[in-house]
Amino acid sequence: MEHLAISDWVERLAAIREKDFTIGRVHAFHLAHGVRPETLEKYSFYSKGNYTRNLIYKCPLFEVLLICWEIGQASRIHNHRDQNCWMSVPIGRLRVQNFRVEQRDPARGACRLVPTDAFDMDPARPAYVDPQAPVHQVLNRPEFGQRAATVHVYSRPYDSCEIYQPEKGVYFDVDLHYTSEYGKLNPEERLL
Repeated sequence: MEHLAISDWVERLAAIREKDFTIGRVHAFHLAHGVRPETLEKYSFYSKGNYTRNLIYKCPLFEVLLICWEIGQASRIHNHRDQNCWMSVPIGRLRVQNFRVEQRDPARGACRLVPTDAFDMDPARPAYVDPQAPVHQVLNRPEFGQRAATVHVYSRPYDSCEIYQPEKGVYFDVDLHYTSEYGKLNPEERLL
């Protein structure tokens, strides 16, 4: 695997033509090209309150975010609005837990989820979200014992997603926001 500065990594990713920006092609790019962790410092904002979403690059075809995870933090169970997602982990290790939606009642916002497969990601093992089974959760499990940072590529960019609460049997839309954009903390953000 060739390790690149984040600026070079994004430049090479942006060189992939739109018609070739497929699950397989972008995953192959992740397998062949890692990101040098020290080049991510400008975008690395951590918070004890929640993981952070830090925008690195955005164009109409895709966006690149650095998501920073303290020990024990996890995303809510969510989907990606039918957009593709690829993830690599230049720092640390994360678990991805996938779910299957068994029952869904849009009129009531009710659903039933069943956990399916789970796998770990680390610097040698990038992953992507299966478009046929897009509901998942990302966790920096306490036993991993360290902070983590993931580079996420979303195609196309999106600004909301569905969140699932299996303990209540419901799902609903939430708006997404960036903790920082292009290395600058958003003014309304307060890092704990």
